[in-house]
Amino acid sequence: MAEFFTTIWESILAFLRSYNWLTDTLDIALVALFIYFIIRLVRDSRAVELLKGIAVLAVLYLLAYLLNMTTVLFLLKAIFDNGLLVLVVIFQPEIRRALEQAGHSRKGLLRMFGGFSSVENAAQIDQWERAIDATGKAVELLQMQKMGALIVLERSTRLGEIVHSGTRIEAEPSGELIANIFYNKAPLHDGAMIIRDGKIHAAGCILPLTDNRQINRELGTRHRAGVGMSENSDALVVIVSEETGTISLADGGELTRNFTKETLTKALADRLLWNPEESKVKPVWRRRKESQQ
Repeated sequence: MAEFFTTIWESILAFLRSYNWLTDTLDIALVALFIYFIIRLVRDSRAVELLKGIAVLAVLYLLAYLLNMTTVLFLLKAIFDNGLLVLVVIFQPEIRRALEQAGHSRKGLLRMFGGFSSVENAAQIDQWERAIDATGKAVELLQMQKMGALIVLERSTRLGEIVHSGTRIEAEPSGELIANIFYNKAPLHDGAMIIRDGKIHAAGCILPLTDNRQINRELGTRHRAGVGMSENSDALVVIVSEETGTISLADGGELTRNFTKETLTKALADRLLWNPEESKVKPVWRRRKESQQ
């Protein structure tokens, strides 16, 4: 028994002597960061179920090896030999979303790992404050009248392809104008509105639908389009249900429901107007609002 512990201790000492505290620590940290990114990528998506299927195949491969099942072993070996290509095909939507978020913004990598997006100057803040207030007023009007709405607030990722699918407007935001566009007899009510740089940029736009099967089946096309848009960009998407009047917000592929006008405007301001260069304590919009009181 003493020899066993002596061997273990010598192995530990040998490992510590060979360990390079700079390069090896950096190597481990990068691998841990990569694993964390993969977990964020597949979390709360259908990719989780696919990973379970891959784990089942790995168990079958082990059993086939132990039981010397030649045919099964040959087939599974062929699958695992081309595993990288198979994974790329299977996780294509998740990989595409991650690369789009990384490539469309100078803060893309920060956002992929849970970073933030900010508005950088006073003029932008004023414009976005007007847009947020107008959005809150509009959804309140639409909620009372049980009319649906799909409002996309563009951030760093430019949505040129989405804009081209609709009608350009270029107008100053107001609650009445937004509500009028989504009036159920208006020609542009059935698509999405794009708000860019705090102004109404386009309406009647077509959004991509999500493939996420975990979304409540009771939710219709409008909600699936909102979630799909937030999966493929860093945009915030406000959805008003035509059937129930419920106000929802899609951000990063996640749907949060049951907002009021006040809670929605606060959530939009916190996400759009946070400026870490000006304040580490509270969002810019809140400091500006307090200074006006």
